[in-house]
Amino acid sequence: MYWITVIAVAIFVFWGIGRYFKWKAGAVGALTILIIGWGMYFFHYEQHFVKNFGGVMSIEVPKGQMHMAATWKDDNLWIENYDPATNSCIFSEYSKGSLLEGRVTIKNCNPLMPKAEVPAAE
Repeated sequence: MYWITVIAVAIFVFWGIGRYFKWKAGAVGALTILIIGWGMYFFHYEQHFVKNFGGVMSIEVPKGQMHMAATWKDDNLWIENYDPATNSCIFSEYSKGSLLEGRVTIKNCNPLMPKAEVPAAE
């Protein structure tokens, strides 16, 4: 629905400005609308649409890390990975375009090692 709206507005601007003024100005206006619509989707709306309306989004785990968990906090996706090289857990806020990303690192976190068994009292 978002893309239908953006394309409809671009066509309306192209036709409206082009018919009554100049076609070149209409084309520039329509192209501007499409670029702004793409930027808004890419940098802001993609996560919102995936979370609230369904959709597909792909994220790659950084090389050398192991994925542990992912969760939504409001409209932001937080991902937990484990880095065995530094023995740390890394919570990263995922943001398209790497804008306003949060990151929390827990040092000496070793969640993948088995816990030592406590001997039972006799």
